[in-house]
Amino acid sequence: ASIYTGHEKRDAHLRSPDFFNVREFPTLTFKSTGAKFEGDAPVSITGDLTMLGVTRSVTLDITLFKCGQDPWKNDRCGADATGNIKRSDFGMTYGVPGVGDEIKFTFEIEAVKKN
Repeated sequence: ASIYTGHEKRDAHLRSPDFFNVREFPTLTFKSTGAKFEGDAPVSITGDLTMLGVTRSVTLDITLFKCGQDPWKNDRCGADATGNIKRSDFGMTYGVPGVGDEIKFTFEIEAVKKN
């Protein structure tokens, strides 16, 4: 339900049933099903994206990946992943001139190794 574009009226419209319908579907989820690596570094991750009650497989490109030890001596990795989908594939069909069908996602991911 958190949408921020820098324009409150646009954000309210994006949260409405015309687009993300956050009242009925307050979250979207991505569950990974596989990853592609070059050496030890992940370059893409594939998974099931669920939005508006519709689940589709998508592939995200890893654009940044770094691991290290945090101040608490935990092994921690972070990554940025991006991908594009067609909103109509998820049932989001509201349209007026200038509103495209493509949505670009950016996920910021952080993971801590369990001991």
